[in-house]
Amino acid sequence: MGPIETGIAGMVIMFVMIALRVPIALAMALVGAGGTVVLSGETILLRQLQTLAFDQFSLYDLSVVPFFILMGQFAGRSGLSGDLFAGVNAWIGRLRGGVAMAAIGACAGFGAVCGSSLATASTMGQVALPELRRLGYAPALATGTLAAGGTLGILIPPSVVLVIYAVTVESNIVTMFGAALVPGLIAVVFFLAVIRIQVLLNPELGPAATPVPWPEKLRLTLRLAPVVLVFGVVIGGIYMGLFNPTPAAAVGALLVGLYGIGLRLAGRGGLGPAGLKAAMLETALSTAMIYLILFGAALLQIFLARSGLPQAGAALVRQSTLDPYLILVAILVLLILLGCLMDSLSMILLAIPFLWPVVAGLDFGLTPEDQKVWFGIIALVVVELGLITPPVGLNVFIINGLARDVPMRETFRGVMPFFAAEILRVALLVAVPAITLTLPRLLGY
Repeated sequence: MGPIETGIAGMVIMFVMIALRVPIALAMALVGAGGTVVLSGETILLRQLQTLAFDQFSLYDLSVVPFFILMGQFAGRSGLSGDLFAGVNAWIGRLRGGVAMAAIGACAGFGAVCGSSLATASTMGQVALPELRRLGYAPALATGTLAAGGTLGILIPPSVVLVIYAVTVESNIVTMFGAALVPGLIAVVFFLAVIRIQVLLNPELGPAATPVPWPEKLRLTLRLAPVVLVFGVVIGGIYMGLFNPTPAAAVGALLVGLYGIGLRLAGRGGLGPAGLKAAMLETALSTAMIYLILFGAALLQIFLARSGLPQAGAALVRQSTLDPYLILVAILVLLILLGCLMDSLSMILLAIPFLWPVVAGLDFGLTPEDQKVWFGIIALVVVELGLITPPVGLNVFIINGLARDVPMRETFRGVMPFFAAEILRVALLVAVPAITLTLPRLLGY
């Protein structure tokens, strides 16, 4: 069996292991190590292992990861999500469908300080679902809105997955953050439009809430200030060149932590000693998990590079007469299907090292660096699309776990209009690369 055939066999074995519930980091590490031994011998593997972990974990760009995770942990445990929802709901909840739209706005705001789609869906589901149910929102619209809103967590910067993608393909993190902002805002607009169209066609789906008096509205609006401040300091500071992503994330974590402690001192919940300890522990566990996946992915990349499988795939694509956009669509469909089965971070680390060389060999009329950024944003969107794709969308399962009396089919039915809006957004990003690339160029990146 030649190197390419060995590479194919290794990938098949890895997917079988994943299907058998073997942790993806272990599956990648075992296949990568075993395949390298088969192709090059154990001496080569041992030489690689001498420095591989240090080379991976000492990357300065990766030091941003634990800070962003810590910021998300502080935000989730300090009650920031509740303040977000209440503040937005005070302004638009009086409209038909307004509370659902407020949930989308709160998901976008929470995603800006959390960076995780699954965490955004879980946290905002706990905050917004009781209010949606109290007002008599249709179960499909309520659960579908929250499942779809959770997908905003990955793209609106800062985002851990964006950082990992940038490190994987050797792109600039700040460029990726700039490229993600406009597509993320488009998603918010599309989701709001989906809700509005549904309640216009059937007003009973989303009743209007009681208008909030002006003094109460002002008080709730002031609670939005911490999110605006954190987003402005972290993202604004990065875009203006005041600091790079790592110190920006550290400052963001500090600000959110101080906000949570301040709430505790004011008697409004917030972060106490137990919450701080739990946030630190969860950050350590999540960071260790991410770094272990990175280590497994590095071993797998060594094996694939020695097998020549990615290079062979790229060469095959270059020699084909298929239209580049047809190949891109096939890749995006594959990412959606795989995104149904695993989390976005694992998906990016597993698929991008194999698929990027293929995409890099296609001619879309872009520079190599622009193509890298453009494809990355599109890939992240479709990977998140897998989180609401039947029959295994992970966000749908999370929301359904919070609303156990709502049949799964109802939640999937509620998600379908948002799924259609996401397909439209993907088509728009593919057809008009300037949507992704204009802001980084304006910022000089």
